[in-house]
Amino acid sequence: MLADRIEGKWIDAFAAVFTLCKVAPGESVAILSETQSRALNVHIAELALLRLGARPFHVVVPTPPQDAPVPVRSTGASAALTGQDAAIAALAASGLVVDLTVEGLLHAPELPRIIAGGARMLMISNEHPDALERLLPQPRDKDRVREAVSRIRVATEMTVTSAAGTDLKVAMKGASTVGVWGWCDRPGSVAHWPAGLVVSFPAAHSVNGTLVLDAGDINLTFKRYLERPVRLTIVDDYVTAIEGEGTDAELTRRYLAAWGDKEAYAVAHVGFGMNAGARYEALTMYDQRETNGTEVRAYSGNFLFSTGANEFAGRFTKGHFDIPVRGCTIALDGEPVVVDGELIEALR
Repeated sequence: MLADRIEGKWIDAFAAVFTLCKVAPGESVAILSETQSRALNVHIAELALLRLGARPFHVVVPTPPQDAPVPVRSTGASAALTGQDAAIAALAASGLVVDLTVEGLLHAPELPRIIAGGARMLMISNEHPDALERLLPQPRDKDRVREAVSRIRVATEMTVTSAAGTDLKVAMKGASTVGVWGWCDRPGSVAHWPAGLVVSFPAAHSVNGTLVLDAGDINLTFKRYLERPVRLTIVDDYVTAIEGEGTDAELTRRYLAAWGDKEAYAVAHVGFGMNAGARYEALTMYDQRETNGTEVRAYSGNFLFSTGANEFAGRFTKGHFDIPVRGCTIALDGEPVVVDGELIEALR
């Protein structure tokens, strides 16, 4: 395996994002990692924070034992802090937490305790720094993402259709919607990098219809472009049928069944990508261990569909799919925000 050296340009990129997070000279900043974290990013984060005059310190915890029947990937719900009360206290006492755990703390149960006192949380996705360098957050992204969030929050229904056969309806009453533009500059705020997307976690009994994953769409748990269509029937939030021939349908059926858990079949969130710099084809450029696929979640105009845990609907499971779907038209109360995979002009 090739060993990457630290590049000055990567320190520049990390420092630029920390500056957007309003890291101040003398500020106490916790760098959270686990024993299987990407060491390169941990080192770059430290050097960038020192360049800005911050006072970084490391919190390193052991990567926990595997307890699932199948590999767990890209859940945003790291278990690394389970039972680590002292570590949580140290994180909560800092001004900023730089989250470099493998899965990230975005949906981890410990997150509220860490930010309750005002600590900011920046989750740096487990990506090669080459991708992070390309996907620096842009100041204009904040207004674009906030505009999309405001449109979603007042909508009562989201519809998703496509030429491939998707026909999905999502009741938006009671949904929790968040937008991420790549930095956290307010006490208690949370962000992740790469960014540029909006997602909604629907309330229970909200999602019905058909989702067709066409050839070329992506299952990011498998880090794989689909080669043949997979048709999902969704009734009252749950995938009730998985139709299709070939490897992709078989992988989908087997992985979901392996959990032995009904909640693995549930809808977690729906949303769309808004990052003009993110590339659909990026997954072909990195070995699987070099990427977490966050870029492909965020590429502009994709419909981001996810199965698995949705705490806002009272559902919890470690089974998780993130699937960016191309070529969809997404409408809010009949008004399109994405047309055939392209953001409307007002959101570009």
